[in-house]
Amino acid sequence: MILDFKGTNIHYTDSGKGHAVVLLHGFLESTKIWKRLAPELSKKHRVICIDLLGHGQTGCLGYVHTMEQMAEVVEAVLKQLRIRRSTFIGHSMGGYVALAFAENNPDNLKGLCLLNSTASSDSTEKQINRDRTIAAVKKSHETFIRIAITNLFRPKNRKLFKDEIKELINEAKQTPLQGIVAALEGMKIRDNREALLHFTPFKKMMIAGKKDPVLNYDALLEEVENSQVKFVEFPDGHMSFIENEGELLHRIMHFIEK
Repeated sequence: MILDFKGTNIHYTDSGKGHAVVLLHGFLESTKIWKRLAPELSKKHRVICIDLLGHGQTGCLGYVHTMEQMAEVVEAVLKQLRIRRSTFIGHSMGGYVALAFAENNPDNLKGLCLLNSTASSDSTEKQINRDRTIAAVKKSHETFIRIAITNLFRPKNRKLFKDEIKELINEAKQTPLQGIVAALEGMKIRDNREALLHFTPFKKMMIAGKKDPVLNYDALLEEVENSQVKFVEFPDGHMSFIENEGELLHRIMHFIEK
């Protein structure tokens, strides 16, 4: 399905019936990452998957896509579908967008799951690395995509999931250069939203990979300390929807239906 948002086409899918579950993909991904999870969830729930700005079949809106702008897109889709309350599951960047949405619409969430994601903002060091990444992307975005996606997996899983990695790389190559840079710029300047983990009425869960090369496991533990956030750890990397697929489905089902 397509929604016109400020002159830009927003692509999303809507399947199943029941309580609404919104799935938000990460950087260099699209709705296609949910191809196994969404059909299972839609047996009991209404599942909405959205291509975020500059990703999948959704167009670009500018040279910076802030998390707030992406959250506005999500808001517009849910308004078109007349969905008021839903459970959000956001992978990596999708988690940042879900948090931006939650900040403006806390009463519209029944639950929020941060999947290999964080509520903290980029450190100064991370912001410098984002700028380096932008330079690398502009030099050769195909080389960047190939290396970046492979490195998201735990080293011992790279051979095990080589077909899935190849597929993710081929999909990511469809992401326009502008979409990649705009997302990197948006993630670089995102707000710290750790307070939302402590002072919001909806239920929350964080799923972390012990060997996640992107997010520091101990820092994530610290983030949820003294909060009501259910913390779930997997033994692998940043791509839990592939590396820990069966267990992830079980955890998410339980979280939605609890």
